[in-house]
Amino acid sequence: AINDLLDADYMAYMLKYDSTHGRFNGTVEVKDGHLVVNGKTIRVTAERDPANLKWNEVNVDVVAEATGLFLTDDTARKHIAAGAKKVVLTGPSKDDTPMFVMGVNHKTYAGQEIVSNASCTTNCLAPLAKVINDNFGIVEALMTTVHATTATQKTVDGPSHKDWRGGRGAAQNIIPSSTGAAKAVGKVIPELNGKLTGMAFRVPTPNVSVVDLTARLEKPASYKEICAAIKAASEGELKGVLGYTEDEVVSTDFNG
Repeated sequence: AINDLLDADYMAYMLKYDSTHGRFNGTVEVKDGHLVVNGKTIRVTAERDPANLKWNEVNVDVVAEATGLFLTDDTARKHIAAGAKKVVLTGPSKDDTPMFVMGVNHKTYAGQEIVSNASCTTNCLAPLAKVINDNFGIVEALMTTVHATTATQKTVDGPSHKDWRGGRGAAQNIIPSSTGAAKAVGKVIPELNGKLTGMAFRVPTPNVSVVDLTARLEKPASYKEICAAIKAASEGELKGVLGYTEDEVVSTDFNG
């Protein structure tokens, strides 16, 4: 089931055709106001209040709360009231709702009904920081993310009252921005709380971002030793979460 304020026909169109990921390799149609994808019917609703979603009618176990509007326990709990068993926030929580990053602290999950899966940048940074900290100890670190354009940016200069630079043309500029990823790492790796700081640059690419982590270590380490530790983690405890390559790749090589 999907809840969105968009028309079902437009949702089908957006699934079929994607400028970044290409055409959908399957069948998509709309029947009786609902999506039918590869022969499977997906209920479509357009409720502004999650409490009205009646998730129990379609046997929903887990809701992915991806609107960015309900990032606290109180607001996300409306999904539970509507019949869902669990809620996963797709962005950092704005209260003390627990935050989890796979491969980093997911084993501490204790059955909470509402959790946050943090941000894309945090999911990139946290596994890397964990490997470095576990092997060499991080005294302090600075992260810089070079981030692809997002939907909130402007195609040409336009009003952006909270972030003036964020209102500049996305295709024309490298735009300095803020990021909460460094602070979020302190939530998923408590021993790094207060040790990381960070900033972001928005750049004119459609997809794939990169995190650059510069750290002062407790133990001396060579570049070769750091690479070996990351490679070992990617083949061991963080397999499927962290990858390692020595190929001469560029960002589009990671476009999913």
